Amino acid sequence: MASIHANLPSPPLLVHGKRILSRTLQKLPLPTIKERQNRVSVVARATGESSESSTSLSIVKSVKNIWDDSEDRPALVGLGFAALVAVWASANVITAVDKLPVIPSALEFIGIVYSSWFIYRYLLLKPNREELFQIINKSVEDILGQ
Repeated sequence: MASIHANLPSPPLLVHGKRILSRTLQKLPLPTIKERQNRVSVVARATGESSESSTSLSIVKSVKNIWDDSEDRPALVGLGFAALVAVWASANVITAVDKLPVIPSALEFIGIVYSSWFIYRYLLLKPNREELFQIINKSVEDILGQ
């Protein structure tokens, strides 16, 4: 297939201060005019709400309902502030632990050993997987109080 741009010398391009050779651009397969005319373009537009917007709207509505129904708004503000402080503090603790030279390697080793044991104990054989499902179902029932 002949390209439209095959006979034209292409100028070198500059991208972020590096020179790209025009030979690499000439090797790219470019469709001819006939090929472009035979193509059909389809444009689709989604109607209705997307899952992200409906999820964020439902979260906003639930927070608004909690705020409107609450009798103790200063306690809710304090709880929100405490949550922000807890997230900030935990991020700083994780950063501090990560800077220690031995701890990240030791924790990574412990994680690999525990993951290997868990796979061997619960996921390798079918009876063990059934036992794991029973444990999970019992825990869910205990939490939900059924």
